[in-house]
Amino acid sequence: MDGGEPGGGGGLLQQILSLRLVPRVGNGTTTYSSPLSTFPEMWYGVFLWALVSSLSFHVPAALLALFTLRHHKYGRFMSVSLLLMGIVGPITAGILTSAAIAGVYRAAGKKMIPFEALILGVGQTFCVVVVSFLRILATL
Repeated sequence: MDGGEPGGGGGLLQQILSLRLVPRVGNGTTTYSSPLSTFPEMWYGVFLWALVSSLSFHVPAALLALFTLRHHKYGRFMSVSLLLMGIVGPITAGILTSAAIAGVYRAAGKKMIPFEALILGVGQTFCVVVVSFLRILATL
């Protein structure tokens, strides 16, 4: 794969940057040129950040599981399940919770700055990680 291919490697990253979900720095100050005002913009912004932050937790965990359990007969497949959890979780539950967040913002008539989309998307992943580590569901 050539490094000079236009749009070849960073498709998801390019989508995030094209939506201006990352604050731009101009002349020494951070500017938010256009807040997210429509429902699809807010929903997509929160959803993308939830997906990216979930993958940033689950891909290293899957690689660690693959490395440590590579000689185990069935343990090596744990990395596949970790990777699937990092993708399927945000796609199913992340879509719904991001839509609920965007719906509340839209119903309130409030515009969302891109940094709020980042905080809310990463916050969803943080809640999933906390619930996973505290084993709250195992006590039910």
